[in-house]
Amino acid sequence: MRSLDIYLNDHYAGAVAGVELARRRTSGASSDEEAGLLRELVKAIDEDRRSLREIMASLGVDVSLYKAWAAWIGERLTRLKPNGSVVSVSPLTKLIELESLRLAVEGKASGWRSLLVVARDDSRLDSAAIERLHERAQDQLELLEGLRMHHAAEVLAGANPRSGTDSTDTEP
Repeated sequence: MRSLDIYLNDHYAGAVAGVELARRRTSGASSDEEAGLLRELVKAIDEDRRSLREIMASLGVDVSLYKAWAAWIGERLTRLKPNGSVVSVSPLTKLIELESLRLAVEGKASGWRSLLVVARDDSRLDSAAIERLHERAQDQLELLEGLRMHHAAEVLAGANPRSGTDSTDTEP
């Protein structure tokens, strides 16, 4: 069970950081529509975090507070990265944050799939509930991919000064 304890606590720490990143992304939304979508996403990600905590409790796994705090602090520290803009949030930061959030949700989906394997032999786990959590993660991935592609087109379109050159050029 030690491996499962560590695994679940690592995912819980990731969920803590994910909620914070999603909240930050909401405050920097480009439109009211995007802000509304992201607010719903924050709510869902936070519910998923609470569901994970309930699963951990059902398995007798204590939350590692130092990991949760480290994840929270780590998410805050990522805000200090250079983004090409000194006084405002760079559009590139929005894209990178959406990509990071998408990766976090993919990790969460992987965690739910792993728990489904454990649930086959552990009656303390509700396979149907975990499957619903996995499906919700898939919905979150679709939403994030749409937002990511919108921002990629907005930020990166025309950003390549070599556009229109021979695409076989492999220079880094």
